[in-house]
Amino acid sequence: MSGLRIPLDGPDGSGTAHALSVLAPNPSPMTLDGTNTWVIGTGEDVLVVDPGPEDGPHLRRLADLLRGRRVTAILLTHGHHDHSGGARRFAELVRAPVRALDPGHRLGDEGLADGDVLTVGGLELHVVGTPGHSFDSLCFWLPEDRAMLTGDTVLGRGTTVIAPDGDLADYLRSLDLLRARAEQVGAEALLPGHGPVLPDPIGALEGYIAHRRQRLDQIRDACGRGARTPAEIVEIVYGDVDRSLWPAAEMSVRAQLSYLEGIEGGR
Repeated sequence: MSGLRIPLDGPDGSGTAHALSVLAPNPSPMTLDGTNTWVIGTGEDVLVVDPGPEDGPHLRRLADLLRGRRVTAILLTHGHHDHSGGARRFAELVRAPVRALDPGHRLGDEGLADGDVLTVGGLELHVVGTPGHSFDSLCFWLPEDRAMLTGDTVLGRGTTVIAPDGDLADYLRSLDLLRARAEQVGAEALLPGHGPVLPDPIGALEGYIAHRRQRLDQIRDACGRGARTPAEIVEIVYGDVDRSLWPAAEMSVRAQLSYLEGIEGGR
């Protein structure tokens, strides 16, 4: 890999030799600095991953940045609005198909599936199925840069919420898969859907796995102390977290309770 591009002013413009982040202006406690739209390729043809929300100035800025180059396809890591909401409008601007695992988010005849390999400008982009955060979550491995685009499966800061259309058992398997693959291929960077580039993939993934196991232990303990509802568990386990994030925490607690019911017969 020929080096990370990490500017001093945040995720916008960061990336690797062949992957550039264009930051969408949708910061929030859930989206961190905003959604990272990724441009893959440095030649006349490029791929765009996650055009972001339906935000006209962002989509026009992205199209202007790519003026004179051809977007061969728009790829979605998953269908949540902050990643996919602007896909159709951006597709109209650049006249490109939208490819996704979920047929409901496609524009054109081709989808995406685990094991697919896309090519652009002599680069390969390998599709890795990583369900868990959502049912349709995908990651993309860029071997030329030894970098993995992770969508919301791994964030640049904090941890990932298991959405209502996700599943914690799937998510844990996906983390294990990414950890094993990172070691196998010598990954040097994770390019997340939100937040900064992570230059230590194995450390980041091991941290994610350990955090999930710790949270499960904390929820077992909270239940043992008498907590019965997700809201009661959140008050105990996430008491040190900003209350604006408690609804998201409750979503994760529901996913964790469902997981524990599956492996332990419930509480």
